[in-house]
Amino acid sequence: MEYLTGFGRPIGTCPPRATLDSDAPRLLLNGAWRFRLAPTVADAADGFWAAGFDDSGWDELPVPSSWPMHGHGRPAYTNVVYPFPVDPPHVPTDNPTGDHRYAFDVPAAFGGAGIESVRLRFDGVDSCGRVWLNGVELGVTQGSRLPAEFDVTAALRPGERNVLAVRVHQWSAGSYLEDQDMWWLPGIFRDVTLLARPAGGVEDVFVHAGYGADGRGRLRVEGPAGALVGVPELGLSGLPTGAAHDAGPVEPWTAETPRLYTVTVATPAETVTLRVGFRTVAIEDGILTVNGRRIVLRGVNRHEFHPDLGRVVPLDVVRAELELMQRHHVNAIRTSHYPPHPAVLDLCDELGFWVIDECDYETHGFELLGWRGNPSDDPRFAEALVDRMRRMVERDKNHPSVIMWSLGNEAGVGENLAAMAAWARERDPGRPLHYEGDRSCAHVDVYSRMYAGHEEVDAIGRGEDHVPHLPFILCEYAHAMGNGPGGLAEYDALFDRHPRCQGGFVWEWIDHGIRTDRGFAYGGDFGEPLHDGNFVIDGLVFPDRTPSPGLVELAAVYAPVRIDVRAGEATIRNRYAFRDLSHAALRWRVTADGREVSAGAEVLPHVGPGTAVVVALPSAVVPHEPAESWLDVHITDATGLVLGAGQARLRAAPPPSRTATAVGARVDGGAIRLGPARFEPVHGRLVRLGGLDLRGPVLDVWRAPIDNDRVGPDPVERRWRAAGLDRMTHRLIGLDPTGDGLVVLTRVAPGGAGRALLTAYTWKCFDDETVELTVAIEPEGDWDVPLPRLGVRLELPGALGAVEWFGAGPGEAYPDSRTAALVGRYSSTVDDLSTPYVYPQENGNRADARWLTLTAPDGRGLRVQGRPHIDFTARRWSTAALDAARHTADLVPSGAVHLHLDHAHHGLGSASCGPGPLPQYVLHAAPATFTVALSGVGAAS
Repeated sequence: MEYLTGFGRPIGTCPPRATLDSDAPRLLLNGAWRFRLAPTVADAADGFWAAGFDDSGWDELPVPSSWPMHGHGRPAYTNVVYPFPVDPPHVPTDNPTGDHRYAFDVPAAFGGAGIESVRLRFDGVDSCGRVWLNGVELGVTQGSRLPAEFDVTAALRPGERNVLAVRVHQWSAGSYLEDQDMWWLPGIFRDVTLLARPAGGVEDVFVHAGYGADGRGRLRVEGPAGALVGVPELGLSGLPTGAAHDAGPVEPWTAETPRLYTVTVATPAETVTLRVGFRTVAIEDGILTVNGRRIVLRGVNRHEFHPDLGRVVPLDVVRAELELMQRHHVNAIRTSHYPPHPAVLDLCDELGFWVIDECDYETHGFELLGWRGNPSDDPRFAEALVDRMRRMVERDKNHPSVIMWSLGNEAGVGENLAAMAAWARERDPGRPLHYEGDRSCAHVDVYSRMYAGHEEVDAIGRGEDHVPHLPFILCEYAHAMGNGPGGLAEYDALFDRHPRCQGGFVWEWIDHGIRTDRGFAYGGDFGEPLHDGNFVIDGLVFPDRTPSPGLVELAAVYAPVRIDVRAGEATIRNRYAFRDLSHAALRWRVTADGREVSAGAEVLPHVGPGTAVVVALPSAVVPHEPAESWLDVHITDATGLVLGAGQARLRAAPPPSRTATAVGARVDGGAIRLGPARFEPVHGRLVRLGGLDLRGPVLDVWRAPIDNDRVGPDPVERRWRAAGLDRMTHRLIGLDPTGDGLVVLTRVAPGGAGRALLTAYTWKCFDDETVELTVAIEPEGDWDVPLPRLGVRLELPGALGAVEWFGAGPGEAYPDSRTAALVGRYSSTVDDLSTPYVYPQENGNRADARWLTLTAPDGRGLRVQGRPHIDFTARRWSTAALDAARHTADLVPSGAVHLHLDHAHHGLGSASCGPGPLPQYVLHAAPATFTVALSGVGAAS
């Protein structure tokens, strides 16, 4: 099988060309194919390619498909390491091989007058496909996520039944070039099409549609000599190919205003139709511009993935996810780490995205070998790598959304990358080149980095680096793995501050979880001997494309309108590069204790792109009642989408008034009573409040580690566990009922360590319903490790399932991820407060609650008041159970509600693949004091 080790080169394919919408005959060959999987090439069916081969005993498999998603073999996930021995170009003998057969009728028109040839096109075969038609061998595909066309004219039987046979190998020499961070999923996973090519037709087209500073379009179409170009909407027709034309005044294409024009290229034999946008991409004075203006890439990295279908993503799902991106203000996509299905770029043109189109190339596993033998610098792979670049550029060259080509990802350095760049520059000088892996920037036009910390980005913005003349882009940042990422707002502020820092792409869009009976699976769940666990679960949306709290936060950070609210006015800043706010409306409301007391709208004056205005809000006055009052301002478009939000406090809450003196605690039958509260004497813990049974509060510093705590080069979880923070014990030092309350002194410390937190619980009672708790913490010993959290926990009856609060919301929020959380009055349930991260971890915190209530259906429950604020989390399992779980199915309700009242949290950061929390969000062990008040709801004492 020499073709398997042919250094990734395809065999027998036609020259690459653009994906074109043509009126020539075509036949889609997707459908139910016959399929048989063999564990090795030697075990595959001999002669299966013959037209008369009996495949009646074979299985049926849909094409397109990834065959492990249909019960054939198993998925496998690795991030960096190759799952086979690194011995290029050789592949394992145990090489799963899928034989595919498809019988289909070909219309006689495919052999009719005027048809010069017929092509068979595969848009994606992973990793290598050997192809026969009617027993005639056509060649071999290589380059899994790139098209391959074969001339089948001699083998085709128009007007008759034909048999297509394809032998797909999971591993080939091309696999060394495709070590992307994703599941290994072999199969024919994109469309298969039969294309009739008329004599004198339009074989290929390259549309150059520029936009000038004078507002006029420049049009030049590379195509067959004698073909005529038309743009009906502009009144243009009969234009010759090859020549430059003034298209007259045009509306430019941008990601904000995706204006497309229909262009036809026609010969007497064939007409192709393209949707074209007039736009000019350039780098001017070190700034990446489109149509002469600086742009900011508020982007995500997008893989093609579906939890049930693997690499196959139906087009309606693609449209829905792109629309979901836009509703969350994502304006840019990096096609990590390969070109997507061609229809994806059609949608990006239509809907409006800036796209970095990335070549199907990554050799990350060679880094573990010190880059020895890396294909980037191996001349034997040169032809295959330039071929991959050529096929991507030729396929996607007519898309206005594609503003940059990327040579690939994490493939080291070498002469083959230089050759790829040289070819792309010569073929398409109108688009800059990107590649992060070569820090010298010798062959690229932008300086790109992954996971640079905020301080470094700030320094680069100031030009304190080796290529200050280049635009700077974070091709990956803010690793969206599990709960997080933190620090998004601080990155965005740097993009606003430094013109050279032109945004970046959050890693990544979707969790690659595979749906199973026990929830979503990740690496290792299919018995892979080598895998990278849940590192594939690192998206802004869950596998079913439900938004995570990280995406909600990103939307608030990426919002195109910034609003600075003050009493009586709001400053509106338009962050669009090309669009004014004539499509937007301003609405405001005033609340008191979270309830709306007045609302209105104001006429929004003209706010041009990149400008700001001050809008007076004369009707938004402070209410008369002595309550905490807020002014909220929203800018929305005609669909109700929030383009920006801001709020300002108009009046602080009045301090709690006390007319009574504190009552004393008393010992009563072995228990200690303080007003409506009863305490047990062994630990000094509250066990009853009015008619409500509960247990706690107990000082708690542990959280079920988030992915950013436990994954990465220096996981803080290791230091936490080494310090014993997951096994703190509580020793009662003193229990002192006094004339004005109760003081409980404890020492909270881990076994085997000298460090401790001396904790004083001071209880006061001023009426028959409420007790007030002040918790004072004093660290003792060596605390060289941050705390995960600092607060208390309680156990409440499981019936208390309804939650209402006045504080930040409605979603979860943490110190470095709370732009999306606005102060207001919200309600939920205990079940809905939890976020179902695929890998269970700390989640669900609501920040800055002034008060909260948890109630049962009969109205009985608990009210908590912050003095002045408290964070809270409520869930149906303990932190220990959450810590032990590996999948959501492991989380079984305990019968109680576990309530955390937190004074502070350690930040989220992005340390699973990037920087940890910024210094201001690190929770150090230090003296601290916080107060809450507890009272029963609807319960008699």
